[in-house]
Amino acid sequence: MSRVSTGPSVNPTTAHALLRRLHDHGVRTVFGVVGREAASILFDEVEGIDFVLTRHEFTAGVAADVLARISGRPQACWATLGPGMTNLATGVATSVLDRSPVIALAAQSESHDIFPNDTHQCLDSVAVMRPMTKYAVELQRPDDVTDLVDSAVAAAMTEPVGPSFISLPVDLLGSEIDTSLSHPEARTPAKPLGTVEEGWQEAAQRAAGLLGAAQHPVLVVGAAAIRSGAVPAIRALAERLSIPVITTYIAKGVLPQGHELNYGAVTGYMDGILSFPALETLFGPVDLVLTLGYDYAEDLRPSMWRRGGEKMTVRVSPTANPIPRVYRPDVEIVTDVRAFVEYLDSRTAALAAKTPHDITPLRERIAEFLADPRHYDDGLRVHQVIDAMNTVMAETAGAGEGTIVSDIGFFRHYGVLFARADQPFGFLTSAGCSSFGYGIPAAIGAQLARPGQPTFLIAGDGGFHSNSADLETIARLNLPIVTVVVNNDTNGLIELYQNLGHHRSHDPAVKFTGVDFTALARANGVEAARATSREELMAALRKGAGLGRPFLVEVPVNYDFQAGGFGALSI
Repeated sequence: MSRVSTGPSVNPTTAHALLRRLHDHGVRTVFGVVGREAASILFDEVEGIDFVLTRHEFTAGVAADVLARISGRPQACWATLGPGMTNLATGVATSVLDRSPVIALAAQSESHDIFPNDTHQCLDSVAVMRPMTKYAVELQRPDDVTDLVDSAVAAAMTEPVGPSFISLPVDLLGSEIDTSLSHPEARTPAKPLGTVEEGWQEAAQRAAGLLGAAQHPVLVVGAAAIRSGAVPAIRALAERLSIPVITTYIAKGVLPQGHELNYGAVTGYMDGILSFPALETLFGPVDLVLTLGYDYAEDLRPSMWRRGGEKMTVRVSPTANPIPRVYRPDVEIVTDVRAFVEYLDSRTAALAAKTPHDITPLRERIAEFLADPRHYDDGLRVHQVIDAMNTVMAETAGAGEGTIVSDIGFFRHYGVLFARADQPFGFLTSAGCSSFGYGIPAAIGAQLARPGQPTFLIAGDGGFHSNSADLETIARLNLPIVTVVVNNDTNGLIELYQNLGHHRSHDPAVKFTGVDFTALARANGVEAARATSREELMAALRKGAGLGRPFLVEVPVNYDFQAGGFGALSI
């Protein structure tokens, strides 16, 4: 039997129906890598959907993840059968732990030849994907594809948001469908659907009482608050009552960078990086913690806010608490975050403003790092690099605009502390999954989501080169992303952990030989420069920001870390 299951057809096929329903749900881009299922789908069957070819399926998954995160709408990625699907799996894992409504699609062997682990390139893709998706299914009948897309979108857009997966046998993908079948109008939720517990207002009234009695309350905000549309309400409440706002990595930008009530994002590495008791300064005097859309996957652990004296805690989330072993709030409110904040605002109308606890020493320590004027013979320091990126981003971006993307590595935690974020999701990193190589595809997704705004990417040499082939994708799409590769020829975060555990490092496990990343960029069609001083870096960033096309800067760096100050990483 021919391996090409269908010939050209002028009649609608499953591929037409699939793309049409994705389009009905607002999908306009499919990222991916196509295999032999190209005999069944060209991706031009439906007007209004663009296929973005990537060099690796992981890139496709993460680009869809970030486009979905920023847009708040479902986005799609594609892989071929077998190894294409397994390559895509890390992108899918990223979207489940980083909470994005991704519709992941993969081809499968012909429906009559699906013998996982025996047929050529045939794996049980649904079994692979099911543990890390909200919904996973294999198409059995061509006429079902529209309904499967509807189910996938409904699951992906239900809190906690995450990916859905559909496996598509190549013969069924190319099969003609019954055009007489009618389907209801596609229903895509305006925002993610969450759980609303009956009587939540009573618990919210208790929270209002605790807020009234508190001297030094803080709001700890996670990404679910952004997804709920609660940011304007949070800002209004915080400003009216003078309540500081602290965020997870990914919720940076809920308040603009320079806002007096923006107490920053938290990382367990901050005490060690700053050689300063940052967590104690942030949380020590606090007597009430209200977590709004808090998600344990975002890596701000309850043990971090327990510093100092006893505190009451209130959890507000659109999902039931999945982690009672580590977070046992005094008040649990399961409802839409925006609805809660608006309710709390109305119930505290007569409440006097609070006196925020003083974090001046922490702010002065951060400012000291960013203003570091020293020249280091062995390379710049990452805080100097981020300060330069912040400066040029402020010169380039409009008010409340601009995105700084961080790949994964030790430098990422400098980004959490120091990087500018003047809008929700203005700083992007893989908080939940920490997927090595995240930077390039995340920057692609961010630039496509915000085409009129600048996107800067910071990446380490290790993570960047693990996925650097998609520099060509950036060049092909002519995306004006400014990439900064901080290069110490080392997996620096792993070197830190070696020192934490053994008080020494072992070079064969962390050290690389040199790569000329400027030459690599040029080979992929991206203009590049090397900067060895702050002055050279500023000039390069300004040039890149003004080009209107991709640009890369390689910066030799080094870290001054000591094994002390990282106790917050203990679980």
